[in-house]
Amino acid sequence: MKKLIIFIMLMITGNLFFAQKYMSKTGKVTFEASVPLFEDVFAQDDNNVVVLNADNGDIASVSVVKNFHFKTKLMEEHFNESYAETAKFPKTTFSGKIVNFDKSKLATSPQKYTVQGTLTFHGVAKTYTSTATIYAKDGKIFMSGGFTVKAADHKVTIPKMVMKKVAETVNVEYNYILVKQ
Repeated sequence: MKKLIIFIMLMITGNLFFAQKYMSKTGKVTFEASVPLFEDVFAQDDNNVVVLNADNGDIASVSVVKNFHFKTKLMEEHFNESYAETAKFPKTTFSGKIVNFDKSKLATSPQKYTVQGTLTFHGVAKTYTSTATIYAKDGKIFMSGGFTVKAADHKVTIPKMVMKKVAETVNVEYNYILVKQ
């Protein structure tokens, strides 16, 4: 009976064990909310964790919000305390799918794909679609893309005092080198 239960569990979860997973712990995610004539509002996280199921195109990523670094420490402090409220919302996640992804069709020349999924930031989940450039080389999958986010859509309040210095629309870009696990 014990062997039968183990066999059934393996059959049910078989896709998880045999799926071709690709991963990176050093994915790069940046965001920019700069306004002309004012100081650049730009941050980067070089420790974004991303996992791709190469069998079906499912993709997920997570960033520790405090890992986003700015040019100035004061700007980083204001971001963490006032905007992102990292003590309350320490992580941001994305979970989605690369539409019509087929690993066997990846080439060394970049191809465009559509990525659809849910970004959760500042405790608010919202669906986004982006265009990604994906290619394979030396056993790795290279993926880059971007999309725009409105701060208000994630209940991020920009104080009136700096409203003209920070864009309401934030450009998010990602760049991953994924290795088979």
